[in-house]
Formats: sequence, structure tokens, C-alpha cells
Amino acid sequence: MPLTKPVYNNSPELPWVVQKFGGTSIGKFLDNIANQVIKEYVKQNQVVVVCSARSGENKQTGTTNRLIRAADEALRPGSTEYLQIINDLLQDHLGVAEEMINDPEILKELKHDIERDCTKLKSFLEAAQIISEISPRSRDIIIGVGEKLSCRIVAAVLQDRDVDAAFVSLENIIDREFEALDQTFYDYLAERMAAKVRECGNKVPVVTGFFGIVPGSLLTTIGRGYTDLCAALTAVGLGAEELQIWKEVDGIFTADPRKVKSARLISIITPEEASELTYYGSEVIHPFTMEQVIRAHIPIRIKNVQNPRGQGTVVFPTDAVSKDGTATPPHSPKVLAENGYHLDLSRKYPTAVTIKDSLVVLNVHSNRKSVSHGFFAKIFSTLDRYGIVVDLISTSEVHVSMALGADSNERDLPRVIEDLKSVGRVDLLKNMAILSLVGKQMKNMVGIAGMMFTTLASAGVNIEMISQGASEINISCVIEESKAVTAMNVIHDQLLSKQSTLVLPAVKQSTIASLMLD
Repeated sequence: MPLTKPVYNNSPELPWVVQKFGGTSIGKFLDNIANQVIKEYVKQNQVVVVCSARSGENKQTGTTNRLIRAADEALRPGSTEYLQIINDLLQDHLGVAEEMINDPEILKELKHDIERDCTKLKSFLEAAQIISEISPRSRDIIIGVGEKLSCRIVAAVLQDRDVDAAFVSLENIIDREFEALDQTFYDYLAERMAAKVRECGNKVPVVTGFFGIVPGSLLTTIGRGYTDLCAALTAVGLGAEELQIWKEVDGIFTADPRKVKSARLISIITPEEASELTYYGSEVIHPFTMEQVIRAHIPIRIKNVQNPRGQGTVVFPTDAVSKDGTATPPHSPKVLAENGYHLDLSRKYPTAVTIKDSLVVLNVHSNRKSVSHGFFAKIFSTLDRYGIVVDLISTSEVHVSMALGADSNERDLPRVIEDLKSVGRVDLLKNMAILSLVGKQMKNMVGIAGMMFTTLASAGVNIEMISQGASEINISCVIEESKAVTAMNVIHDQLLSKQSTLVLPAVKQSTIASLMLD
């Protein structure tokens, strides 16, 4: 009598865990994901898998970027390049299916589904070329095919590895009109996503990160991080024990480990710190994701698909709002420890240092022909008209310096500069970078800013701009991009290392604890 293979599935008595996998992880480490991650977690949790579109060695060659190019090509009269792009995507995904799937029945069904999705996409783009129009919402639909193809492959691979998985598409989940992406909309989405997941019963849902037509277009209003948001809202709707973001790194480090040899893994970090690191160069978590899960009091754990047994980094909601919408007190060190999270209250140095490069600095010097409020009004209305995003700003009554992302503003910058010449002299500095020192406890470190700038000066790093005040947990400055790695290393060695000589005014342990957890 043949032995029956074990089947891994969700048990309703176990707590929910939502696992989000990025495109590169799915493209390169799918076997690890199936055998070493999902199979292990499903033994102790009800698991939901949320997937991005597959990527190769880098995002530029990934499925989403190729779909965006296909949409652009379809708008070019007479172009057939989009047909080649779709055919290449079809062959790539069919090749992965044949490589990863052993069961002939599972493989046959998967290939049929992939071919059907690509045929529908081809017809959609042909129609768009005929009418010479692709609306923002139509572009969303085109991009969403990437998540569908990815999730079909992941679900089939899990089935092939004896995991009772189900493909779940969220493309039609929104069944009523909303005017804006506000909290009412997010609450509705969380509820709908959770209901869709529960329909799977004991099966492990493999959910598309794309969740349909949203007010103002998914790509425009949320951006490329919408898969993270989907995972977050699913976790909120299910009341999950944890949201896991799986990457190709062990978690969040005190600095970029590729550039700073002494960088250390951070075991636990506050949401505020994680948000600052995300904005100023460290690709951590989409800000919408952070907001939704933290207000629902759900920890976020960042882990490595190549090292599933590692603890990763936990973003713990120390200042969260409870699920019924009322404020909750901060977690005490005892509560953190009981839940397996250990916060180092003896730490007397900042949490991390990060670099955001490829910036330009725009300086505007008033010609004094307008009063100060007119000077500022003209500058910011001009930036708004061209959709220019300012990363960092430093002002006086007659001078404004702004750090701007070079890539996103290169096309419009000449026109911006020309318009701003009416209020004063304008000059531009290229090849700059923002260095940011981040730490929840820094607001209690008297003299930390002085030590930061003294350290940079001793390393021969010139500072173009300084910004502190908008956030009590972040000190940022603009430096030359060529000095960025040197600056990050000296700051890390002097201010973040456990062996550093950082000496600040003495503070009681209880005071540090209250400041870190308030």
C-alpha cells in the first residue's frame, strides 16, 4: 500500500501570520520560500502569502518594469514591441513553471493559466493601441498581471511541495465607489481582504499584491509599494499575530552593511525610527504599510529568505492604537520580553545612520524686491506647479536651500530654475547626498548634533545643509556624494558602535526607558 504524502495546510486553532515576499525573493529563492519558510511556519500558524511580481537580478529587468514598458510601447503608433515584451514574459514564466513543478497535472493547469493571462493582456494592449489611450486605471490593470503570474507560480509550487495552497486574486475586491484613500477606505479593504482569505478554509492563500481599482489609480496614489500595503491590510483584517516582510537581508542594520563593515543587525526598532530610515535612503517598509499595522498594534518582522532561522528585525508598535481605536499605553520592557522582544534600554548611542544619494541642492537667494512671505510663496508655488518633491530644506528670511531627488526632477529643473529667477539668484549643486542620523533616544542626548558635525569635520567632510527640528529623532545634513561612504563609516564608528567613545551627559536608566517608549 503506497504511503500517503503529508499535506501542509492551515489549522483554524492557530494564530494568523501574514508573509509578504518581494519580487527578487520569488525570482531567485522560491524553493527556499516553499520548503524552508512556508512549510515551517504553517506548522505553528495560519499562514497567508502575499506576493509581488517576479524580478530577476534587479528591478529594472523585473516583470513590473517590463509591463510598464509594454504599456508605453502600445501607445506608439505602429509599434509591435509590446507584443514581444508580452511574449518574453510568457516564455519566462512558462520556463519557471517547467523548472519548478514536478507534478504533470499541476504543471499543465499552471501553464494554461499563465497562457490565458498573457493572451488577455495582449488583447487589452492591442485595444489600447487602437484607441491610442491608456488611462491610469488601465495602467493599473496592466501592472496587476505581474502579481497574478507570480502568485499562480507560487501557489503551484506550494501544491507541488505538498502544501494545500490556493491562488487568490484581489483584482475585483472593491465593489463600491470611494472618493479618496482615507482610513475609511483602508478599513473597508482590510475587512474585504480578510473575508477573501477566510473563504479559502484550511488552504494556504497565495494573495496577489495587486488589489484592483482604487481612487486616483494604485500606482499614482500609493506607488510601487502597494504589495506591502496589501499585506498590511490583510494582517489588520485578520488580526494577525505578526506581519513578516521577507527580503534578501537579515533585517535592518545600523548602517548599510555593504558599505560599513562594522554595521550590526538591529533586533528591535520603533516605528518612528523605521519611517525615518525608509524616507532617508534605507529601503525598509512602505510608509502606508507602517501606519496601518502599527495603529492595529501588529508587529512587523523583517526576515531573510536565505536565513529563515534568523530572528530578523522587529518593528514593534510601542505607541500603538488598539484595535478598537482607543489609545493604548506603551509596552513596558517586561511586556516586550514576555512576547519575545528585547529592547536594549542601556543603549546610549543613536540607532542607525543612512545615506540617500543622487540628489541636487537648489539654492535661492532673495533679490530683496519682495517681502519674505512673498519670497517663500513664490518658491513653493513654483515647486508645487512642477510636482517637485523636496527631501530636505533649510531657510532664512532671504535664503532657501532645498535638497531634491535628481532623477525625478531632472526634466523639470531647468524650467523651475528659470521661473525662480524672478525672486532672486538661483544656483544648483549636483552629486549630493543626505546623511541622516536616526534614533528614538537622541532627543535626550544633549550635544549629539555637535558630536556628529565635529566627527564629519575631522574626516574632511564638508556640510552644505543642516536640518534638525522637524523630527526629534533625526539629524540630517547634505554632503558631497563622493564623501558619503567615508561619512557613514566615521559616524558609525564614532557614534553608533558599542565600542565607541561617545560620552554624553548622564541620564537615569528610568528616564531613558520612558523616552524610548513614550
